[in-house]
Amino acid sequence: MTDRLTEDLLRELAPQVLGALVRRYGQFDTCEDAVQEALLDAATQWPVSGVPDHPKAWLVTVASRRLVDQVRTEQARRRREQAVAPAETAPETDDRDDSLALVFLCCHPALSDPSRIALTLRAVGGLTTAQIAAAFLVPEATMAQRISRAKQTIRGVGFGSLAPADRAERLRAVLHVLYLVFTEGHTSSDGVEVTAPALSGEAIRLTRWLSGLLPDDTEVAGLLALMLLTDAHRPARTAPDGALVPLAEQDRTRWDRAQLAEGLDLLSRTLPRGRVGPYQVQAAIAAVHTEAPTAEETDWPQVLALYDLLEHLAPNPMTTLNRAVALGMVHGPHAGLEVVDRLATDKRLKDHHRLHAVRAHLLDLAGDPAAASTAYREAARRALSTPERRHLTLRANRLAGP
Repeated sequence: MTDRLTEDLLRELAPQVLGALVRRYGQFDTCEDAVQEALLDAATQWPVSGVPDHPKAWLVTVASRRLVDQVRTEQARRRREQAVAPAETAPETDDRDDSLALVFLCCHPALSDPSRIALTLRAVGGLTTAQIAAAFLVPEATMAQRISRAKQTIRGVGFGSLAPADRAERLRAVLHVLYLVFTEGHTSSDGVEVTAPALSGEAIRLTRWLSGLLPDDTEVAGLLALMLLTDAHRPARTAPDGALVPLAEQDRTRWDRAQLAEGLDLLSRTLPRGRVGPYQVQAAIAAVHTEAPTAEETDWPQVLALYDLLEHLAPNPMTTLNRAVALGMVHGPHAGLEVVDRLATDKRLKDHHRLHAVRAHLLDLAGDPAAASTAYREAARRALSTPERRHLTLRANRLAGP
């Protein structure tokens, strides 16, 4: 087996092995250290000696031995050996996959969203601390501290069993974390690049895998469809010089047709089943934009109706802001501006650059280029992403005239 195939196999098995150890021993941090050592052994030995017949069992066995070695070197040797010893000799006889339980553990309610994201990417996505730190543009030491604190917070929690209501609530947290990871990858909130493809790709991989584990969950399928339909636009979202290209100005022939087809097929199979949830509705909105031959031919009344439904299902100011755009396209820019003015008093959104960018867009449509230019400059001043700031400044300059 080539090093590359070994690497892919280990990446696939890593969360399963970590899940198995956490289920059996219940110590996330020490289990993770043991798994990392087992993965290192496999990466060294398998390309030479070949992959064992049961690679997951091999990794679990080696990691368990490493864990026991770690425990035996600690001061509380006797107490910890007693706790670990019964499980040490228990053979890994089943093919149980604890990966999903591991994701649920990483999204424990005691953790903040940033900690959930970091821990999920580390434990389930297999990203190194340095990779996660680079993706979120923070020093590696800062990310290491965040992950360490997260591990301490859930130390000894274990998988346990969740009541159906708690399981549903935790799944919502899992989907939210995956969506946040994807969103950060699709449009970097700061930095010099428009996107972070590695991050959005990892979110799609994890959601695809979760969808395979929960094939009947329509919201998981809805989230995967949303990611696929959105990420399909990525090839057209940047100009050759790295500048941001908004949706209305994108060359639609550059969209990833295979990804669009997969997303549309998934959505068409999901919508007729079960209750409609927020991710399915957002995927439906993405589908309407995707199916329009041109930006001018977008079915805005349908987009507005879907935002009405989304606002009912999951009200939040960003949804209302997006609805204001659709409202302006259907009923005229002043209708949208009235909504934006009301949102300007919402402390969650009043300082966000998108509020001022939407106001600028609607003012431009209303035939007031001077006010639109001022609003674009205000949006640019608040934007953290360099490409977004440049794009908004360019818009402001064009409307300001000579």
